Amino acid sequence: MTNDGKGLDKASIALWVDQLVWLREQGVEVVLVSSGSVAEGMTRLGLTQRPRELHELQAAAAVGQMGLIQTYETEFKRYGLNTAQILLTHDDLSDRKRYLNARSALKSLIGMSVIPIVNENDTVVTDEIRFGDNDTLGALVANLVEADALIILTDQDGLYDKDPRKNTDASLISEAQADDESLDQMAAGGSGALGRGGMVTKVRAARLAARSGAQTVIVGGRIDQVLCRIRRGENLGTLLLPSQERQVARKQWLAGHLQTKGQLVLDAGAVNVLRQKGRSLLAVGVKSISGQFRRGEMVACVDEQGNEVARGLVGYDFVDAAKIIGLPSDQIESVLGYVNEPELVHRDNLVLV
Repeated sequence: MTNDGKGLDKASIALWVDQLVWLREQGVEVVLVSSGSVAEGMTRLGLTQRPRELHELQAAAAVGQMGLIQTYETEFKRYGLNTAQILLTHDDLSDRKRYLNARSALKSLIGMSVIPIVNENDTVVTDEIRFGDNDTLGALVANLVEADALIILTDQDGLYDKDPRKNTDASLISEAQADDESLDQMAAGGSGALGRGGMVTKVRAARLAARSGAQTVIVGGRIDQVLCRIRRGENLGTLLLPSQERQVARKQWLAGHLQTKGQLVLDAGAVNVLRQKGRSLLAVGVKSISGQFRRGEMVACVDEQGNEVARGLVGYDFVDAAKIIGLPSDQIESVLGYVNEPELVHRDNLVLV
């Protein structure tokens, strides 16, 4: 992202944008997670070394974020495409309500053919600016939007069995399982002067992405037409594969990730829809609810005899859910004055038990 410590490498960014636009033309939905704000801020503020004090890092990030987004906005505008700035902290993706809000916003932007550009909200975080990294954030966003693949562009051609900067006999790892523990030793090493990650964070990010079934490619960002060539199936970089298929992995993640905060009692028709047809749970099929859950928290779905049928992330807080149970989806707005989503629990956030 950086031009040898002189701010953003705008020429390279333009080439990556060209490739991202080509991917969209091939039918690929794109979410971009980008670093570069601190490096750009350093240039604008005349700093020659990355600040160590938290408040100085936050100031550099705030100044640099303006230039980062302006650069992407300019490049994508060449193709008539709109961009959107999304600033997240890791807390946003651990709080279930904020998780669903971010998920809905990103999916809406994708549906509007807008390019979401995600970065950490460095100006408000505390420990993330020191210990966080965009590799991890990219993996969490991949889970958020249920991505098929996470592509991590780096300054190495991929993951080697030893540090290629110190060992001339290092061999590129072409393909491996993301949960292979031997990768940790291979990835050991530092990051660049301006970066916060390293190859270790990229391997860990691949494991996070694999939990929701996404495959990860770690590859050199300066390889000519790298994104287009990966899309065409060329063997570049390191492919780290999940141990399970995407949908199976996500369902298991949902089932084991959270404790239930409430209970929904379903009528026989709703039970049949979930078990036999794999559809979402609508409010009309719910007879009663209990608990004090918030939007995005896990609830158990039981039949009228109390047998658990499914569990999932509920789309409404308890108070509002209580007002709409038994009602068809087209009446939600008239009762609540708003609609989060037409389903009480979307099928993508639901797992049968």
